[in-house]
Amino acid sequence: MAASTAHLSLLSKSSPSSPSLPHVLFTLPKTSSVPANSRFRCSAGQTGFFTRLGRLLKEKAKSDVDKIFSGFSKTRDNLAVIDELLLYWNLADTDKVLDELEEALLVSDFGPRITIKIVESLREDILAGKLKSGNEIKDALKKSVLEFLTKSANKTELQLGYRKPSVIMIVGVNGGGKTTSLGKLAYRLKKEGTKILMAAGDTFRAAASDQLEIWAERTGCEIVVAEGDKAKASSVLSQAVKRGKEQGFDVVLCDTSGRLHTNYSLMEELIACKKAVGKVVSGAPNEILLVLDGTTGLNMLPQAREFNEVVGITGLVLTKLDGSARGGCVVSVVDELGIPVKFVGVGEGVEDLQPFDAEAFVDAIFS
Repeated sequence: MAASTAHLSLLSKSSPSSPSLPHVLFTLPKTSSVPANSRFRCSAGQTGFFTRLGRLLKEKAKSDVDKIFSGFSKTRDNLAVIDELLLYWNLADTDKVLDELEEALLVSDFGPRITIKIVESLREDILAGKLKSGNEIKDALKKSVLEFLTKSANKTELQLGYRKPSVIMIVGVNGGGKTTSLGKLAYRLKKEGTKILMAAGDTFRAAASDQLEIWAERTGCEIVVAEGDKAKASSVLSQAVKRGKEQGFDVVLCDTSGRLHTNYSLMEELIACKKAVGKVVSGAPNEILLVLDGTTGLNMLPQAREFNEVVGITGLVLTKLDGSARGGCVVSVVDELGIPVKFVGVGEGVEDLQPFDAEAFVDAIFS
């Protein structure tokens, strides 16, 4: 493959939503070299930058509970029967009430294992005289669900490390909302003053780079894309991280090709991508976020297990939950895999990718 010189073009297009922000397109050369005098430096102040960024996103999630509340309306409607069951609860009806509560949890995709644990724990506390009213039972139910979400003590905020650039890889199956989630994450980070570089690592889907370029334009971010149709994803991501390192970007967001978790050759490509960015920045990627379609409910579990086994998932992004009544799957995924949910998609708007907050989630589905 003959070497070619990289070129940088400033596109004159601008987005209606961000007219003052330029969109810069880097076209990836077939080969590239790093200048010998280019050295990566890390200052102590960067540690504070990434720590503050993670905390700030988390705090904003707590303050924006309305989006979480509206996003889980269908799941909440499914679970509304619980309030009716507990309104006139009395000890003689315990078995009947708990059977119907169990059914409501199962319909909302809490999964049989968690549902049985919750119901049996409530039964024991009721019979032991610890729970004496419908309100107390509901409070105990909410506390139990919250414990499932928080017991592993995994941090739900982004862990961006201590060096710039921080690298986030986005992975998942086709159609789960992977590229869209990356764009929305870029928007959220950009709003906090973060300098973002996107990497169009989905080299299999013809329209993927175009889709990501649109997101780059909307958010005012710069983007690295491959030149030619036969570029390897690992090469695209490696070059993007090199640019991020040389040009002082805070975060490099790496898109990857959607793939079925049963396609082992494509899954192996993810390993190559992970190794490629790690060679450029020690410890990268800082986050590997798996995007899962929330409408599939518990069917997402096999996907998550396979991806985790192959590349080691650090966090989950659950999308399309606003269109699903199966929000209980959030609890099942965290409990069974021990991987924290970091973001949830609760709408189609650019601001509708919300940092996950366990307490806000529990309040939203059991209001």
